[in-house]
Amino acid sequence: MDGNEVGGGAGAGGAGARPVAVDVARLRSLARSGVTADLDWRLDQLAAVRDALVRGEAELTRALHADLGKPVAETTFFEIGVVLSEIDYVRRNLARWVRGDVVHAGPAGWPGRATVERCPLGVVLVVAPWNYPVYLCALPVVSALAAGNCAVVKPSERAPASGAVLARLFGEASPAVVVAEGGPEVVREALAAGVDHVLFTGSAAAGRAVAAAAGRLLVPVTLELGGKCPAVVDATAHLPSAARRIAWAKFANAGQTCVAPDYVLVDEPVVDCFTSELCRALRAFYGPDPQASPDYGRVVDERELDRLAGLLDGHGGTVVTGGRLDRADRYLEPTVVRQPALSSPLMHEEIFGPVLPVVGVKGVAAALAVVGSLPDPLAVYVFSRDRAAIERLRRGTRSGGFFVNVATSQQGIAGLAMGGVGASGSGTYRGRAGFETLSQHRSVYTRPTRPDLAVHHPPYGRAKRQLLRTLLHLPRRVAPTGRARPPTGRS
Repeated sequence: MDGNEVGGGAGAGGAGARPVAVDVARLRSLARSGVTADLDWRLDQLAAVRDALVRGEAELTRALHADLGKPVAETTFFEIGVVLSEIDYVRRNLARWVRGDVVHAGPAGWPGRATVERCPLGVVLVVAPWNYPVYLCALPVVSALAAGNCAVVKPSERAPASGAVLARLFGEASPAVVVAEGGPEVVREALAAGVDHVLFTGSAAAGRAVAAAAGRLLVPVTLELGGKCPAVVDATAHLPSAARRIAWAKFANAGQTCVAPDYVLVDEPVVDCFTSELCRALRAFYGPDPQASPDYGRVVDERELDRLAGLLDGHGGTVVTGGRLDRADRYLEPTVVRQPALSSPLMHEEIFGPVLPVVGVKGVAAALAVVGSLPDPLAVYVFSRDRAAIERLRRGTRSGGFFVNVATSQQGIAGLAMGGVGASGSGTYRGRAGFETLSQHRSVYTRPTRPDLAVHHPPYGRAKRQLLRTLLHLPRRVAPTGRARPPTGRS
């Protein structure tokens, strides 16, 4: 996923902007006051953020159209609707999550009570990208508030209209959230001021820079990056449905979605039929001229257009549909490339735009070989009705998520954890996962003053040693797998 950068450049916050260190100090004072740990306070802040997003929907819609040419329907569903569902889900479940987990202390811990409680970390720095300026700012804020934290939000300077609206809405909604507009220096200043966790969404290169800077200060980091998410379509798939779902997932937001399918591997016997269905779906979605469609977005800026144009040069395949570019309108037509060279940049770099390679392969083994030759993606999508093939692909791939007969629809499921693995990121958030990631897990063990057992204290005579040995071996042995031993078959 492209997005924030860390090195170089001047800020976009404008002259006279308040230093980030001042905001971090105020938020740290609020967090240490204990107010943010209160359950009712957390629920109130989440409700206030929800109300602010609802109240500001029209203004956010205009800002997103200015930044990305984003269609109204995409704003309603992807940017705002999903966040509202997430807030509702978190508020319904938060009281249960904040309760400490009771841990069986065992004979050695008797008489006492052991628990693991979730405590707020303090101040979380949220670094968001430009491709979903509301969604990817607001979701981490929901997780941060649910865990009882304060948040400094750094929106992307490449989506300035959206960032300005969010700054006002969040500022009105909660004293625990500050939006710090600007460039890479905002991240550096916030880290220097002493935040307690960084949740970064953006490109792998920028993520590495953020992780390195945070690591020097021993600040933990959750990274949500990108990668080439594959879609695998086998001969048993329902091709019209697969083509429609892949086309919608890929070309929404003009392809600028980190979890969108980046390429499609199709069983050779059905690749012609699938490609035809894909082109048919694009015509049905966006008409004969997608540039005139109110439902098709725009590339964020000329820099991205140049990068995408470079990927379309010398890929070694055939452009089946699309390819037209209009710089003045930041427009790149939905483009399907048939059988590009596997060694081309189109098949090695994350595309992050409205270009979709379709590659014919000879079965599941060949598909696994292609997927395995590339870094671990955020998602693997499989379109098949063959359970054995689905299971083979699930076991043979490593990714942040694995999804069958859908693509990107998982983003609409409130509470479903979001995260990558390897090159696509580390750590998860959303729902319970976000609450856990942004909480400190603190162990608590209490014992009464009576009885004051002396068995643990020296001197250790023979009787004490034998008693301690007995106590430590009292728990029932379990099978090596950690599961209960299988029945013997005797009645």
